[in-house]
Amino acid sequence: MHRPSPALVRVLPWLIPFGLAVPACGSRTPAEPAVATPEFSAAKAKVALGSPIDVTYRFRVAADAPKLDRSYRVFVHFLDADEELMWADDHLPPVPTTSWKPGQVVEYKRTMFVPIYPYVGVASVRMGLYVPENNRRLVLTGDDRGLREYEVGRIELLPQSENIFLIYKSGWHPAEVAPDNAAVEWQWTKREAVVSFRNPRRDATLYVSYDGRPDLFPQPQTVSVTIAGAGLDRFTVESREQALRRIPVRAGQFGADDMVDLTLAVDKTFVPATTPGAGSVDARELGVRVFHLFVEPR
Repeated sequence: MHRPSPALVRVLPWLIPFGLAVPACGSRTPAEPAVATPEFSAAKAKVALGSPIDVTYRFRVAADAPKLDRSYRVFVHFLDADEELMWADDHLPPVPTTSWKPGQVVEYKRTMFVPIYPYVGVASVRMGLYVPENNRRLVLTGDDRGLREYEVGRIELLPQSENIFLIYKSGWHPAEVAPDNAAVEWQWTKREAVVSFRNPRRDATLYVSYDGRPDLFPQPQTVSVTIAGAGLDRFTVESREQALRRIPVRAGQFGADDMVDLTLAVDKTFVPATTPGAGSVDARELGVRVFHLFVEPR
């Protein structure tokens, strides 16, 4: 969403390498073998704040890599020119580390939305593997910048003004922020929610990052996306997990007016206060929860 987000708090427990033991004077600790080589690439070398970017993560498992007996998480840190952490993309790899085999290449893509952070310029990207229970990090092969955090690339951050600005009109509840992560922000829709933006007058991709509560209904929720009553897309909310919808829009579908009104309509809404077992006093009518809505001209 194109609204300034609260400043990210630089208090992230995985930055403290409790799992890195410091040997006592005179003692020798056997060197740990490197498990893999981490690699990173991005679809674009430059990206505006608040916009989506497709990234590829890759781990080249060492030929003599030991068998891992637990699931390690991937940490990905994006740092500014002063090496201050701006945001992270920590996640579990699609192939659990317990299944990694010597010589294997584990490669996968993710789409992230760059947080609206007060910084423009080059951001360095660092990766590693850790266990959440004790923050122990694995030894990898690469440019270790300390604490088993490996530099794997850079991207250039551009001002948010490069993006198409969205005006949230009717049908939106106020923005909310996750209590444990100021970078995660969303707005619930009502039955119909409208955003307005300047007509790009060329083909574009509409990104909708969302989740919902299909578990509350006999049939999943269905979302319709329209401009001036003309349908662009229709999809179902399959689970409570956050999902990303990419909707191609032809230039002609934006119409001839300078401003475009786009509507998200949900066929089933709910009120938490009247939902059995919810234990909530929230009396709002809720449709789907939208984390990001973005129009990217092509």
